[in-house]
Amino acid sequence: MNAQTLSVPAAIRARRTTRHYRPDPVPRELLDELLDLAVEAPTAWNMQDRSIVMVTSASGRRDLSNAAFGQPQPLEAPVMLVFVAETAAWQAENADIAELAVRNGAWNADFTAMFHSRSEFHSLRQRGLTRENAVKNAMIAATYVMLAATSLGLSSAPMNGWDPDLVKKAIGIEDRPDLAIAVMVAIGYSDTTAPYPGRRPREHTVFTERYPSSRS
Repeated sequence: MNAQTLSVPAAIRARRTTRHYRPDPVPRELLDELLDLAVEAPTAWNMQDRSIVMVTSASGRRDLSNAAFGQPQPLEAPVMLVFVAETAAWQAENADIAELAVRNGAWNADFTAMFHSRSEFHSLRQRGLTRENAVKNAMIAATYVMLAATSLGLSSAPMNGWDPDLVKKAIGIEDRPDLAIAVMVAIGYSDTTAPYPGRRPREHTVFTERYPSSRS
């Protein structure tokens, strides 16, 4: 299915965080398109060390609302996506990733050898950064989802206020210390048109070459 209604720049400008949703279900084919786009998000070394748990049941969404201190989005939105960072995924063989990249002509022998060496991931582990790396990759996928949702006529809300242990319990991974919750994203149809809160001028946050010394 290709139901894109907005270009990427238009989706970026149109996206709003939606707190309240209509009860209308999201068609399965639209969800399939959204999730197909989500897994196209890039990851370091194409390790794909993030997963998405889709929660649509009333009981599952209620558990996520409880984990999010009673916030309404999981109760109202028909779909909740939980982005899971797989901090130890790099330790698996993951031969299929390299084989596909080679077959597609994307990786040469040298790059494939570097992938198999996992040298960068060993360095991340030594510096205690494997979790941070996986969370970053999951957040990129979540950003893809929000922009794709807007382009497909859906509303969304990123949620970063929750108890991670309760979120993990809600999706059945409470006994997995190697997995971390990166973010939750509500998906559905807005019950109103959210006003644009505005952003600071680009000059306030974009700099050339160096961060200004006078800025705190």
